[in-house]
Formats: sequence, structure tokens, C-alpha cells
Amino acid sequence: MKLTKHDHACVRVEKNGKVLVIDPGAFTKGPVLDGADAVLITHEHADHVDVDKLKAASPGLEIYTCEAVAAGLTEVPGKVQVVRAGDGFEAAGFRVEVFGEWHAFNHPDMAIVQNVGFLLDDEVFYPGDALTDPGVEVPTLLVPTSAPWLKLGEVVEYLRKLRPARAYSTHDALYGEIGLGLVDNWLRMEADKQQADIRRIPVGESVTIS
Repeated sequence: MKLTKHDHACVRVEKNGKVLVIDPGAFTKGPVLDGADAVLITHEHADHVDVDKLKAASPGLEIYTCEAVAAGLTEVPGKVQVVRAGDGFEAAGFRVEVFGEWHAFNHPDMAIVQNVGFLLDDEVFYPGDALTDPGVEVPTLLVPTSAPWLKLGEVVEYLRKLRPARAYSTHDALYGEIGLGLVDNWLRMEADKQQADIRRIPVGESVTIS
């Protein structure tokens, strides 16, 4: 399984010639959906879903997301399927399980929206905009590290709760050079403490999980 980090919250996952893309939002540049077989979308915020990108994608694309997002994708040519916590399905050759229901608390004047997390092949967990504990082993965690709703101390607590063998930063476009350096330092300290592969993958670079 190959993971490629794209801008902000988007990750492209490949296995056996199939391609699955998670959260291709408005902050994500480039043709990230080229060759994609399926897309997973955690929630409705624009940094996680870009309707124009999906409209321009292949009509054969399969899209799995929560009910709130699906309601806004009526003009998208791909096949849109609603999923919720407890569901399991296959997409682009991956076994996918769904965990979580709600976005983390963000702002007192903003409604808390639906948010679903995805576990791929019992290996990679992407929680979206929430620190969801799926209650199962998480070998590889795609961990959000920057958000209005998030503090780095909470990231560390989440890593210590789930104790993944590998954790890679996502949701990190809000940082500049100084902020990314801080994230790198904190993740490095936690990697040393847990003796795990915990780090930030630069945009455009990949890791392979065997």
C-alpha cells in the first residue's frame, strides 16, 4: 500500500493498480483525482471536499461519504454512496470500515457537522476533523495537526491513546514554515518516546506500507 501526501487534508492511497483518494478539498492543488477509482470524503467543509473537482472527474468514480456531503453532490457524475458509523464496504480494492459521526467542536457560532472516519484494510485510519478512537488497533494513523479546533497537545494525547506503529501528519496547510517546524519537533519527540514512525510527509512524497 502506497500513501502519497497531497496539500492539506488530501491523501492518495494505491494498491494493486487501484487508486483511492481521501478528502480532495479546495486547498489541494493539481490533478489529484486523475486515475482515481474511488473517493472517500469525511465531511462537508471546503478544505475536504471540492465539488468542482468531483464534477470534472470520471463519471465512473465511486464516492463514499456522509449524508450531509452527499446532499450537495447531486450534480456530480460519479456514483455517490452514503455511509455512516458501523458500515463496511469495498472501494478500489480496499476494505473500508466507518467510524465516528461528528466533527470536533470548532466555534460557538458554528454548527457541529457530520464527520466520518475511514479505516482501510485494518491498517490505515483517517479520522477527518475529529480525534475519533475507533476502538480497534490502528497500525497507521493519518493524524490532523493543525486546525481551529485543535491544539498540538491534543495531538500528542491522541497519539498516546491510539499508539499507532506509524502516524503521518495531515490537515497541516494552515501552518507556515515556523509552524511546520514546531509540528516536526513535537512529532519527532513523540516518535522517540513511542519508538514509532511518527512524522510529517512533505507534500508530493510517499511512504509504502507492507
